[in-house]
Amino acid sequence: MKILCMGGGPAGLYFAISMKLRDPSHQITVLERNKANDTFGWGVVLSDDALGRMQKNDPVSTEAIRSHFAYWDDIAVVHDGVRTVSGGHGFAGIGRKQMLILLQERARELGVDLRFEAEFRSAEEYRKEYDLVVGCDGINSLVRKEYSDVFQPDIDLRRCKFIWLGTHQKFDDAFTFIFERTEHGWVWAHVYQFDDNTATFIVETLPETWDKLGFADMSKEESVETCRRIFERHLGGHELMSNAAHLRGSAVWIQFPRVICEKWYHENVVLMGDAAATGHFSIGSGSRLAFDSAIALAEYLHSEPTMERAFERYQEERRVEVLRLQSAARNSLEWFEQVERYLDMEPVQFAYSLLTRSQRISHENLRLRDPEWLGQAEDWFQERAGGQKGRRPMFAPFKLRDMQLENRVVVSPMAQYKAVDGCPTDWHFVHYAERAKGGAGLVYTEMTCVSPEGRITPGCPGLYAPEHEAAWKRIVDFTHAETRARICMQIGHSGRKGSTQVGWEDADRPLLSGNWPLLSASAIPWQDGNAVPKAMDRADMDMVRDQFVAATRMAARAGFDMVELHAAHGYLISSFISPLSNRREDEYGGSLENRMRYPLEVFRAMRAVWPDQKPISVRISANDWVGDEGVTPEEAVEIARMFSDAGADIIDVSAGQTSTGARPIYGRMFQTPFSDRIRNEAGLATMAVGNITEADQVNGILLAGRADLVCLARPHLTDPYWTLHAAIEAGDDATQWPLPYLAGRSQALRLRSRAQEAIRV
Repeated sequence: MKILCMGGGPAGLYFAISMKLRDPSHQITVLERNKANDTFGWGVVLSDDALGRMQKNDPVSTEAIRSHFAYWDDIAVVHDGVRTVSGGHGFAGIGRKQMLILLQERARELGVDLRFEAEFRSAEEYRKEYDLVVGCDGINSLVRKEYSDVFQPDIDLRRCKFIWLGTHQKFDDAFTFIFERTEHGWVWAHVYQFDDNTATFIVETLPETWDKLGFADMSKEESVETCRRIFERHLGGHELMSNAAHLRGSAVWIQFPRVICEKWYHENVVLMGDAAATGHFSIGSGSRLAFDSAIALAEYLHSEPTMERAFERYQEERRVEVLRLQSAARNSLEWFEQVERYLDMEPVQFAYSLLTRSQRISHENLRLRDPEWLGQAEDWFQERAGGQKGRRPMFAPFKLRDMQLENRVVVSPMAQYKAVDGCPTDWHFVHYAERAKGGAGLVYTEMTCVSPEGRITPGCPGLYAPEHEAAWKRIVDFTHAETRARICMQIGHSGRKGSTQVGWEDADRPLLSGNWPLLSASAIPWQDGNAVPKAMDRADMDMVRDQFVAATRMAARAGFDMVELHAAHGYLISSFISPLSNRREDEYGGSLENRMRYPLEVFRAMRAVWPDQKPISVRISANDWVGDEGVTPEEAVEIARMFSDAGADIIDVSAGQTSTGARPIYGRMFQTPFSDRIRNEAGLATMAVGNITEADQVNGILLAGRADLVCLARPHLTDPYWTLHAAIEAGDDATQWPLPYLAGRSQALRLRSRAQEAIRV
């Protein structure tokens, strides 16, 4: 093949090398605008797994690169005058210029034609001359722009401003993050050594701080000097240096563009490296993506029957990997964009939050890397909570008013659809009793409705008749007599989502017969085919408020430890909060203050009749998932504050289910960021929910300060004893088991001990 690589960075050079290794007869030309020894970055980071793939592909260039590596094992976080160090991270750095020189030498050795200071403006002019044209011309790719209608790039320009600098100060013992407070806000640096006497020093800050510090009006030299002064006490008398000789003034500062293309090829033109997709520098994946893509495309061009099929495989498989890494990179860069909400944390928690920001490093993964440091962090958490050292964060106690929880695990509300005329049955008794025995600190009831018309389905339980109160009291009494769990009654009204079929039938669709009238904030049906609710008038509001009060009084008499107002998921109270369902033109619609007027009225009425010594919670939908037209995470912070000011002790932070037009972004712990934001911006106690399935995730959420309690739903459907089993897995023998089950605990601990011994042997 006759191949042209438009761009002589890591992607183009390594692809040329990889193709020549597979077939030396390929005629490959690399065009590069810059001189051979020009480069505008400082260091490059490569992980052990990236190096492993490169070693298999080309041992010669990999060994040459390895011989110039600076290795480090630790990550250091300098915050609030404290240096926190965690080990076991295994990174290597090399100067970008040195790496390019080594790749150029290898390419020449294999017969690649390298042409520097070669300007190019269009791939189209080369397509007929070459069998294959590779657009590897970087983050501002001309090739990508030329065929943008085909490649359909999605470019997201991120908030933070950063400048890529270097220094001769030694940072050879750790990859270091330094956070410095200035009179105008926080500035931080990502620092790592890449040769014997030089380190990369990336300075980053929020745009508001950048503006206040006056960088927009500074020359390049003034910007570098200002950064030096900010980090002076960490530089040991050394300067900061810029090698961006081609840039002037504030242009030396960059905002990172997250790039991903819908399509990666067009006829015989294909994209690679930053031209196709970018990886944020905070997780060090840019070069890795380039090398991995070069290897993959070279392999497919030699293993697939046609170029078209090679391109298809390349796009299919690399795009999946890129999206996975971009998800981690998004988590990481968003953490830095929001870092000011964490900077008041104590140093150990701040460092833990930073280390786990991308979700690529989990709680137990940190234990593998540095068990001593993680153990100290866990002990810090337990000490703050009044718990017992040596235990996982999930087993730390938690107190709300006079309610003391044994641990931070919550059995989330889960509809059972087994009530008869609103009355809980033996099914509910067994269901809740088993989960209370299972070790969770707090057990929630499913949403329990304040009236027959407030039920979602005919199978939903209520709290509006004496027999309901008696049935719930039986469950509460058992929980208190036989377990250490506390129990919370979630109280709600279905609103426009009522009078529908049970979950395993045609969920959210009207009953086939026997439907009842609906109420909502506005006369808008849940979806086409559902009944149009009545827009509540003042008499309706008074009636429903009083029903919530009556249910709260019943919950108090039944002995519940906590109650929760269900103000989420599109039900009645939620229908007032969300502008998607509240189109009122009176004092209960329009502004957030107006939309919150009735929900707060109901909440205050509940709080007034609920015992002072007992806590009360509110579940909210923190994101309608419809953009700015609905409730946004930013607005959710204000919603949470309003409920807190009215007396809420903790906010149960859910999301969505308020509109059929919602487009949620699913994933592990996908709703936890909303809890994180409310807890750390508003300073409120929160519960996290949403696709949390593992003890590892629970511990990570808690120690990072993203929530105070963690709710798990479906895991408790498959395993009522989820918490007790998690304790066994952790080797935790302090967790209390029901007395008749102690023999089972002893056996489980012995089996775990034997299994671990077998692994060691």
